[in-house]
Amino acid sequence: MKTQVISYRYNREQIKPGILHIGVGNFHRAHEEFFTNRLLEDPTQQNWGICGAMLLPGDEHLYKALKKQANEYTLTVCGRDGKDEAYHIGSLVELIWGVEDPESVITKIADKNIRIITLTITEGGYNIEKASGEFMLDDEKVKHDLQQPHSPVTTFGFIAEGLRRRKAAGNGPVTILSCDNLQHNGNTARKAFTTFIKAQDEELAAWVNENVTFPNSMVDRITPATRPDDIIHLNAKNGTDDAAPVYCEDFIQWVIEDKFIAGRPAWENVGAEFTQDVTAYENMKLSLLNASHTLLSYPSFLSGYRKVDDAMHDERIARFVRAFMDVDITPYVPAPGNTDLELYKQTLIERFGNRSVSDQIARLCFDGLSKFPVYVMPNLIKMIADHADLTRVAYLIAAYRHYLKFKTDDNGATFDVAEPWMNAEDERLINSDEPMDFLALSAFRSTNLKAAGEFVPLYLKMVNSIREQGAMAVLESIL
Repeated sequence: MKTQVISYRYNREQIKPGILHIGVGNFHRAHEEFFTNRLLEDPTQQNWGICGAMLLPGDEHLYKALKKQANEYTLTVCGRDGKDEAYHIGSLVELIWGVEDPESVITKIADKNIRIITLTITEGGYNIEKASGEFMLDDEKVKHDLQQPHSPVTTFGFIAEGLRRRKAAGNGPVTILSCDNLQHNGNTARKAFTTFIKAQDEELAAWVNENVTFPNSMVDRITPATRPDDIIHLNAKNGTDDAAPVYCEDFIQWVIEDKFIAGRPAWENVGAEFTQDVTAYENMKLSLLNASHTLLSYPSFLSGYRKVDDAMHDERIARFVRAFMDVDITPYVPAPGNTDLELYKQTLIERFGNRSVSDQIARLCFDGLSKFPVYVMPNLIKMIADHADLTRVAYLIAAYRHYLKFKTDDNGATFDVAEPWMNAEDERLINSDEPMDFLALSAFRSTNLKAAGEFVPLYLKMVNSIREQGAMAVLESIL
């Protein structure tokens, strides 16, 4: 039985873009576009359409697919009860590919009608050095944009050039809103953009200080990559012919610091939440959802699983994840607002096991070097200081080493790893036969794990046990 596609009811020709979004990937299309698509039904909100900007050469395929469809697409929302809903999304009213037409991206940033620039450029996209927390001005592409401000290639260069023109034209202030999975993502965006702009143009930096705000936000919706066979399946299920469909879970959350200098959409009318401080929400989500994703990813992958729902329907993995949430993390997560933490954790277990979403474990394993510093290390540092039980986290880090070093699972299947931020020093530490060297990996530099007396023996034991017995056998031994 085909899923009925729910279409928008507004006249798309009357929608004016008030938001420029950089990084039009699946998560953005399942999250911000979903909220905005609903909001545009309100005639008073129709100046908040979205113009998408793609800046990477790898965006070409999706860009061309969307352009053929007038930037419209279908979003299938997969229910935990097995019932799905499909939506026809029309809120992406314009789309620019910066590789093909950089001038149009810059012009759009400067446009007085654009009052918010939103970003999904990934955790690593902010170019922040993990150990120091500083913006890396010596990055080759960044250096190019510092020296050639009128022909940018990075997000920072594009936004700086657009803001320079905005300032020159007197087109007013603008908000830059990060929608990436980072704690204090607005503070991170502010640091990245203001450091870059100050190094490039002191006068523009002074203008940005007065005319640009960077709200923090917390975003949540599990959105897998759409693979070629997913496209076939979704189109058959929905009776559509969509070259760029997206699917996601039924849970959605967006908590935003209310700090918009040039006005904002009434996203609260369609389910988003505005607050004065997102810290507690961020801490809860990053410490429970994202850290748990990382926790289950490498052991599950090494055990032979490739889909998250399959792994979570293995009672051993479900128990492991729940123990991590309850014992290791809950002491460090004060519940924000009216949140019921027990219900939140139970919902997470259900979300991870959602058969309709069936997320890829490889997606969770991707870019661990960027994820560990944000999701795992802050609470691990507290756990070490409190002399807490470090068994599960020591096992995780040993499993991560095994995954990176041996690239072979318990069944003997080999695989490639995807770590875009891995440097030569990281590679040396991974390839070393001395397990202690791995603890100096860039992902762990926020603390000296080698000096953590209670952590080290557990970790070394886990390294040897995984090598000798396999990841699942060791997991069973710590349940």
